Amino acid sequence: MNGFGTALRAEFYVSLRSFSGKLIVLAPSILVMIQYLITKLSETGQQARDSLLGSSSFSELSSNAYGYYVDGMSTGITLLGLLLVAYAAFSISSDRDTGVIRHLLIRRISRSALLIAKLVHIHCLAALSLLLLTFVTYFGCGLLWEYGAIVEDGFELISVDEITTEISLGIKLALTPLPAAIAFGLLVSVCTQSTTQAVTSALGITILLDVFKSMLGDYAYYLYATFQPSLLDQSYLQDVSRIVRGYSDVLIDDRVQQLNLWVPLPEMVVFLIVGLFIIQRRKL
Repeated sequence: MNGFGTALRAEFYVSLRSFSGKLIVLAPSILVMIQYLITKLSETGQQARDSLLGSSSFSELSSNAYGYYVDGMSTGITLLGLLLVAYAAFSISSDRDTGVIRHLLIRRISRSALLIAKLVHIHCLAALSLLLLTFVTYFGCGLLWEYGAIVEDGFELISVDEITTEISLGIKLALTPLPAAIAFGLLVSVCTQSTTQAVTSALGITILLDVFKSMLGDYAYYLYATFQPSLLDQSYLQDVSRIVRGYSDVLIDDRVQQLNLWVPLPEMVVFLIVGLFIIQRRKL
């Protein structure tokens, strides 16, 4: 671990001055706000058409901000997961292609310290992006819609406390796989021969896992990607989106939630250990 502090400072110095670091922090929040504006414009147009026709297709359930808040967080975390995998795969392979990594090693930074510094740095970028995403999503929803309990025909179906509890659990379970995704991207980065190969391989494998996880049956629950919000979403956050809209047909499996908590972390450790083993033996 010689030179870990130096390597970490170098990572932050570069990310503060690079487009890729700013992209990870800002892109999820920007995408969510674009999604909200398009949704609001669509709803406004539909309401205008309904007024002209003398009918109404909107209810208090459909206009509750909590549902849109969950949708926004799901969209943001989905994009963030893909960006983190791509950035992790890009990090070491890009430094190797440009020769930067040789200068770091010459300064007595060990290979292990370099890999772990990149892991810590990417986690810090992810945390900053998530903080901004949470802030923008919550206040963006509050500006466009109204937060409140789920009420239908004067009867409260779900209270605000129950909604916030479900949302907190859903976000917690959705974030648990991100460290494994980052470690996977770093593993691909040390295994491949070029930057292009690393990024395309990491994103390609991630998308393939997303597509084929439904075919694995119960074995999919031992794969971190199953619990991560994605284009073909099977995460608990997707169920929360239905729960906070008042749907009562959502089935909750406690065993799956436990696997969601316990499976991703060991997989992250395995990816990291394999990455540390390979980087010691690769020509950099």
